[in-house]
Amino acid sequence: MRLFVALDLPWPLREHLATLIGGIPGARWVPDDNLHLTLRFIGEVNAPQAEEIDLALAALRGRAFALTLAGVGTFAKGGRETQLWAGVARNPALDHLQNKVETALQRAGLEPERRRFTPHVTLARLDNAVPQKIAGFVQAHNLFRAEPIRVDHFTLFSSRLGKEASVYTAEVAYPLSA
Repeated sequence: MRLFVALDLPWPLREHLATLIGGIPGARWVPDDNLHLTLRFIGEVNAPQAEEIDLALAALRGRAFALTLAGVGTFAKGGRETQLWAGVARNPALDHLQNKVETALQRAGLEPERRRFTPHVTLARLDNAVPQKIAGFVQAHNLFRAEPIRVDHFTLFSSRLGKEASVYTAEVAYPLSA
């Protein structure tokens, strides 16, 4: 099983993000139903590990909070832009939840995450995109701001690689208290 922990975005927010999609030839856009905010990528695990992960996440206690997506940007690797994303307005409650998820997963036997948590929603992969079009997109949408959403749960997803896009399945939703 290939797993990750994420915030499953409500449909109105996904639809709002979908209005941004387009205008960059060669970009591979993320399908609306795959838009999410990853708290922690886990990767391939066996069934007993998946059960340990579920138990650790189920024991996690946290409070619901508001979240606002704001701005767009890119990640680069080796000087080439690889991903286009919608960002998140500074949010200590989100950082706190992500830290709790990370701690729970380490208790379940996973290695610590090496990358720093940079909250975002991936909009597109940019393997074959024209750099000038990417820059134009970011410039045109850098003031993007969505209505705040209430985050009252986080989700353990499984991921299956598909021909066009990965197929994500929500396995377990873990509630956050009011």
